[in-house]
Amino acid sequence: MLPTADQLARVWKRAVERNSLAAMSGRSLLPFLRGLADRLLDILTADEPDPAGAYRVGVALVDAHFTEVAALQRTMAVLGAQFSGGVAARPGGAGRLAEVLGEVAAGYAQALQDRTRTEQEQITAAAFAARVAAEEARWNSEARLEAVFAESVIGIAVAEIDGRVVEVNRALCQMLGFTAAEITARMFWEFVHPDDAPGFWAQVEDLLAGAGNHLRMEKPYYRKDGEEIWTDLVLSLVRDPDGHPRYVVAMIENITDRYHLQNDLRHQARHDPLTGLPNRTVFFQHLDAALRTRQPVGVCYLDLDGFKAINDTLGHDRGDELLQIIAQRLMTDLGRQGHLVARMGGDEFVVLVDQGAETEHLQRVAQCALDSVRRPTMLAGHEVLVCASVGIVQSGDGGTGAAQLMKAADTTLYWAKTAGGDRYAMFDADRHRADVARFALSARIPEALAGGEFTVEYQPLVRLRDRQIIGVEALVRWELLTVKRLPPGEFISLAEETGLIVPLGRAVLRTACQQAAQWAAQHPAAPLLMSVNLAARQVREPGFVDDVRQILSATNWPARFLQLELTESALMGTKTGSLTALRALADMGVRIAIDDFGTGYSNLAYLRQLPVHTLKLAGNFVTGPDHTFEAADGDLLAVLVQLAHALGLSVTAESVETAAQCTRLRELGCDTGQGWYFATALPAEQIPALLHAPTWPQPQHQP
Repeated sequence: MLPTADQLARVWKRAVERNSLAAMSGRSLLPFLRGLADRLLDILTADEPDPAGAYRVGVALVDAHFTEVAALQRTMAVLGAQFSGGVAARPGGAGRLAEVLGEVAAGYAQALQDRTRTEQEQITAAAFAARVAAEEARWNSEARLEAVFAESVIGIAVAEIDGRVVEVNRALCQMLGFTAAEITARMFWEFVHPDDAPGFWAQVEDLLAGAGNHLRMEKPYYRKDGEEIWTDLVLSLVRDPDGHPRYVVAMIENITDRYHLQNDLRHQARHDPLTGLPNRTVFFQHLDAALRTRQPVGVCYLDLDGFKAINDTLGHDRGDELLQIIAQRLMTDLGRQGHLVARMGGDEFVVLVDQGAETEHLQRVAQCALDSVRRPTMLAGHEVLVCASVGIVQSGDGGTGAAQLMKAADTTLYWAKTAGGDRYAMFDADRHRADVARFALSARIPEALAGGEFTVEYQPLVRLRDRQIIGVEALVRWELLTVKRLPPGEFISLAEETGLIVPLGRAVLRTACQQAAQWAAQHPAAPLLMSVNLAARQVREPGFVDDVRQILSATNWPARFLQLELTESALMGTKTGSLTALRALADMGVRIAIDDFGTGYSNLAYLRQLPVHTLKLAGNFVTGPDHTFEAADGDLLAVLVQLAHALGLSVTAESVETAAQCTRLRELGCDTGQGWYFATALPAEQIPALLHAPTWPQPQHQP
């Protein structure tokens, strides 16, 4: 948590006032520091940080005469300690804090340097000008000039206009490691460094020609021992009384430590600390720049498959080691091809392809990344094999901006993962639109539940021996406000994925039981079995059994006339908690049915352990290509029916569509049928008419 400006200012005041020569009273010091604290807090919490603002904080400290080294040291210690917890916890916070502290230090150092240099330059320039302009008074100022020149902590050199160095002070000799004689034996032009800024020496020539009076630049030098140092160089032109260039004075300050500190802070702010790869900030900067060129750009978004298992089994240290190895491989295999490889966070990496971003090339890049990850890795003495999923997107496919492009890449990565992983997937605009539509639809489910958009229809369950309706299956429908009806196949899976199947299922169960009780009140002689579908997520929900008990009590519907259907795969995969819930329901008298039997495990032996009362045979067992049974299907159905009956289970056949199917199912011993031959799902008000006068043909004889 970040401190307030007042809290920070008070801690800051106690730290600096003991060692400072500041020319302000303690009463003035606190408001001054509170103002600086306000600036820093604004910078650290802003959406778009202003590094220049932190730089000005450092300058303000020097302007207020906080010029002792201890003042800067204590300031850095206080700011680091006060901000580390609250800032580092935020995304990208550690990098931002490092950048802000670096800018404060840079501003302080630069202001202190400018202050010193200004004083030294004024004295030195005045002294040299006096020597040129007033030779007759030279004897009076010689000692004073020599003292300033010789004792200055900044290196000073004087050169003729032709470049010959004529005089240097002790500080410069110590800085460069040469003697004064060695330096004055060389020309000014000989101090060239390969990293000199482009055009630097051309600017020097212009200065010596009288085109200006001052030139300032950061410049590297080689010491006599070969070590490289970085300096802040200021060249000042000294003119004769007629205004003609006479000498050039170089004032040179060693800033090597500051230079490397700033570079380190800049690197930390732009690179991932674990892998050394560019971070997401750098990646987005490059992606934005590439998109502005309007040339084809491609992104390969990579995520390791099963990385959590590495952390859980071998530990996070080994997981970090694996990430470092993968990062190095990607840099070797793809970075050397000119592609930008960055770490987005966690076990996610991204490759920017801004040259040759055609589909085939992007696929080769993605395949290369997959091959790099697949290579075996030794971790803690174990050979570890990991793989990855890659989403590929091209500029224009997922949008024109960097954020849109990365959102499309993330979506495509998810496609590769859901397809099994260890593969890449190409962005598909149509599929993406469908996913967006599905997401929007799932987001509307709570509103639709509250607005009563979900309705329940009922499909008859018919006893095959006399073709009498003995029950109904409750089927939920979504009546959108646009008057478009959505079948369950288009929204049930969404509800299961989001967990909204729990409140939706509860609402359907309550509506179905209320309707069953209403029919029973109108037709007490023929109470119907109410069959309601369940999702595995509902059974796993704590309190599910209590929900069912409460609904039965509130609707006054007997438990023995309620049947709950679970798909075969959901029921066979039940764990201890879910199995306990099903047994509790069965003990209450609720019937349990396996829906779509034959599409999953088909493990009849396991059924002995489950509180199951009914098998509902999947429709593909009933409906052949010509709406009749093939011989093999008939034999298989006969075996399934016999085994189910041997286990004490009733059998319901789904998708009965013809009279021939109905007759054959009855002959095979099926107890109940359900399908379009009898009726489609009907509104509640149409069900009572079927109780005594069904519309389907009655059998001519009893089997």
